[in-house]
Amino acid sequence: MSNERKAGRRRAVSELKRELIVDAARKVFEAEGLDGASLRSIAAAAGYTPAALYFHFDSKEAIYAELLLTSLASLGQTVSRAILRTKQPADRLRAAAMAFFRFYAENPRDLDLGFYLFRGGMKPHGLGKKRDDVLNAALIAALSPIAEAAQVLGATREQARLLMADVFAHAAGLLLLAHTGRIRLFGASAQNLMERFVEHAIATLTAKKPA
Repeated sequence: MSNERKAGRRRAVSELKRELIVDAARKVFEAEGLDGASLRSIAAAAGYTPAALYFHFDSKEAIYAELLLTSLASLGQTVSRAILRTKQPADRLRAAAMAFFRFYAENPRDLDLGFYLFRGGMKPHGLGKKRDDVLNAALIAALSPIAEAAQVLGATREQARLLMADVFAHAAGLLLLAHTGRIRLFGASAQNLMERFVEHAIATLTAKKPA
């Protein structure tokens, strides 16, 4: 076997081990939260020694960051696919906002992951500035089609940025109500309320757009 093939095989084995560690870590985080998890418990779940984990990750925060970055990449792909065939900016904004909402509606554990809710409650967390910057950039990238469409509809850059934040906040609030069952108190549908919010935002922007 050539050195190149051997190197390729080693890379494949290393990537497989990394995937197994990440998959095991997700289960540990879901059960124990970021605070409760440890590299030792993750290693045990993956079938490795703690020392073997350090070859791939330097901390549990690094593993959590990889999980979250993968989730945000999926979110971004979902939004990108949703706007692929849209031609009008209003349709683009609508498709992007609702794709964002539906991604987390259909993947509630990803919402927990993004808000660090695994057994941790609603407490602020961070994974270190460098990792946080990368993760925040991935989230903004997923939301950016909303801001871009809003600007085409006449919003200023600042208004578009705030609309992006409004969509995020509105979606998160409705998803929390939906996933906890509290939405039933109001006899409402989270998706319908999200659609109503998005349509109002589009109508407001359209009304302000110069003829």
